[in-house]
Amino acid sequence: MSDSQDILIPDIGDFDNVDVIEVLVTPGDVVDVESPLITLESDKATMDVPSPVAGTVTEVRIAVGDQVSQGTLVAKVEAPEPTPETTAAAAVEKAPQSEAVSAPAPQPPTPDQPDPVPPATPRPPPSLPPAVESGDESLPHASPAVRRFARELGADLSKISGTGTHGRILTDDVRAFIKSALSQGVTPMQPASAIPAVPEVDFARWGTIETRPLSRIQKISGRHLHRAWLNIPHVTHHDEADITELDEFRKTLKSERAYAEARITLLAFVIKALASAMKAFPAINASLSPDGESLILKHYFHVGVAVNTENGLVVPVLRDVDTKGIVDLAGELGEMSARARDRKLKPEEMQGGCISISSLGGIGGTSFTPIVNSPEVAILGITRAKMKPRWDGNAFEPRLMLPLDLSYDHRVIDGAEAARVAAFVVSALEDSRRLLL
Repeated sequence: MSDSQDILIPDIGDFDNVDVIEVLVTPGDVVDVESPLITLESDKATMDVPSPVAGTVTEVRIAVGDQVSQGTLVAKVEAPEPTPETTAAAAVEKAPQSEAVSAPAPQPPTPDQPDPVPPATPRPPPSLPPAVESGDESLPHASPAVRRFARELGADLSKISGTGTHGRILTDDVRAFIKSALSQGVTPMQPASAIPAVPEVDFARWGTIETRPLSRIQKISGRHLHRAWLNIPHVTHHDEADITELDEFRKTLKSERAYAEARITLLAFVIKALASAMKAFPAINASLSPDGESLILKHYFHVGVAVNTENGLVVPVLRDVDTKGIVDLAGELGEMSARARDRKLKPEEMQGGCISISSLGGIGGTSFTPIVNSPEVAILGITRAKMKPRWDGNAFEPRLMLPLDLSYDHRVIDGAEAARVAAFVVSALEDSRRLLL
């Protein structure tokens, strides 16, 4: 008769209410001892919970997003009914142990006898492996099971873009990467000397130092930006818009009763202008297919806006910006920015963007090169507007000029197209009537 066993969360240290980020089995799956069942992620580590027994999974009691602690029921596994062969094998394994107790002391070998073979040391029973990922977020965001799967196939996880929650790399992502690599006739393994390692330096040789760990957001965004910088051929087009009249119009809204409580910023106008450009130039509202052979054109208009918080940059996404007015966009932007700084954004509120905006207008600068937020193909940078002399055909006049920096994926957008996109945004900001079109 088969034996059904409850699989519980083992001792996982001081962690409590740990998030389940991946369920690796379903009812009916056959598992071996040490086969991973679920993946947990705490603030410090990611770990697989393996099965202590072999058998068939009859029931799974955990779902992605649940929180578990030591003793939580994970699944039920039905061990196979022992056969005469397995029973005999078990008896053979036990026999030497019982004989070892009563066996006489070994005698020295005679000349006609070979040296006795020493008994094999029994293998210790398997135990729960420790956390396979420490707090080092420089590693690709993937579960231990996916890492093993990638190693077996020879896939370089640092080159794979994850489609799971928070950019987590899934098994299907690894399969798609291998399929794409084989179809292009390239080796999926990363060359050993592709990027030379940065030498380690002992900075304490020259004075007192302090080591301050990066925040989790900085680690995750840093890895994402590094991957984007390495994989996307970046080009940045610089331009500037005369926003003198636009800024005066924005200021007059404050004196009107209907808009007195609304905090209408220049960024709301830029978002609206960019939405118009996305309709006029579909290439900037697209993503390159994984095989690099086609464009995925999007018929929705979602804009991500980078928000600086004390823990690092986050990018909440404003959805359907083409259907919203300036006042609505300004209110939604202010509300999402406040929740971003309070760390109250939901994961889905930072996903699905078509293009991003990075604004340094409140800080300063004249220009910069923003990094494209992959899988998007363009990002618009903004720095502080400044008064500059501008020739009107007869004389120089002081005008408020807004610097714009459009970084783009050169595989999708060429220089002429980027210049046309920037010119379109400039014209929309210089003549706000165009935002009604």
